[in-house]
Amino acid sequence: MNSYEIIKRPLLTEKSTLKKEQENKVVFEVHPKANKSEIKKAIEEIFNVKVKKVNTILVPGKVKRVGRYTGRRPAWKKAYVTLEEGHKIEFFEGV
Repeated sequence: MNSYEIIKRPLLTEKSTLKKEQENKVVFEVHPKANKSEIKKAIEEIFNVKVKKVNTILVPGKVKRVGRYTGRRPAWKKAYVTLEEGHKIEFFEGV
């Protein structure tokens, strides 16, 4: 798996923005089979930053219904990436 297959997308929510500002943590959706060391290596390679720590969470899929039919959204993996002091990732330049 290459780095761009491991890191799917950044999660830009109110909670993740607060984490970024207060604790220097960035949140990503990652490949479900990627481990912490692979995630760390991929982030350092793609964004050219130093990673201090990676925490991962498996988010279970929710059960949803449309009329009388029920289905399930897929489960996915989230990674909280703590960056070293002095390093940061900007998704929107000049904002």
